[in-house]
Amino acid sequence: MNSKTISILSYVTIIGWIIAYVKSKDLSTKNDLAHYHLEQGLGFFLLTVVVNFILSITVSILPVLSFLNYIGLILLILWVFGIINAANEQRKPIPVIGKLFENKFGFLA
Repeated sequence: MNSKTISILSYVTIIGWIIAYVKSKDLSTKNDLAHYHLEQGLGFFLLTVVVNFILSITVSILPVLSFLNYIGLILLILWVFGIINAANEQRKPIPVIGKLFENKFGFLA
C-alpha cells in the first residue's frame, strides 16, 4: 500500500484509520505524508465523536436547539477537504480545525 492510499484511508472511519496505521508501519521508509494524515484523521475522528456526543445531549435536553445539528454538515464538509488534501498528496491541515491536531499524537511516529 502506498502513502497516498494510506493517507486517504486514514480519514475513512476508525477501522480505516487502524488499517492505515498498521500499513504505515509496513512502509520501508517513514513517510511524512502518511504520518501527517494519520494525525489529521485521528484528531478529526476524536473531535467528531466529542461534538456529536455533546450535540446529542444538548438537543435531547433542549429540542429548541435542534438547528445545532447542522454542525454535522459542517464536519462532513471538513472531512471531504481532508480526503481531497490526502488524494492530492498535500500536507495541508483540515480547514479551521486541522492546526489543532498537528504534532499532538506522538505515539504515531
